[in-house]
Amino acid sequence: MAEVRKLQIASRMEGITEVEGLINGLCEEFGVEETHYGEILIAMTEAVNNAVVHGNKLDTSKMVDIEVHTEGPVLEFRVADQGPGFDFDNIPDPTAPENLEKPNGRGVFLMRQLADTCEFEELGRIAILRFENALPQPAAAQ
Repeated sequence: MAEVRKLQIASRMEGITEVEGLINGLCEEFGVEETHYGEILIAMTEAVNNAVVHGNKLDTSKMVDIEVHTEGPVLEFRVADQGPGFDFDNIPDPTAPENLEKPNGRGVFLMRQLADTCEFEELGRIAILRFENALPQPAAAQ
């Protein structure tokens, strides 16, 4: 049965702690394996950080909305900000030699590497991260 949970945070860096708490609780409740836990935590930290810093420009009057959808083995997160969006198809490759020394620019790259799918909607204001087999399934009845 599908389930949806929501969390809204103000656009400040301390909000990341609330997101970590949400992920910790979900992973514990559903028995998510350690490997998936690490991937989810890093990808979601990057997504929320991008929403707070790049989307909402640390404007505490703007909110970041996080939705978690669980269905079968799939865990899906939607992170929405109130910023102008961005061109998610034309992001510099952080692995290119000229970008290796740059202190930022790896968030979307990490999100795409760690999630099974990473999509954007509404001009990039919504990031959707799906982890396909993150939720353990009960053994089929014999």
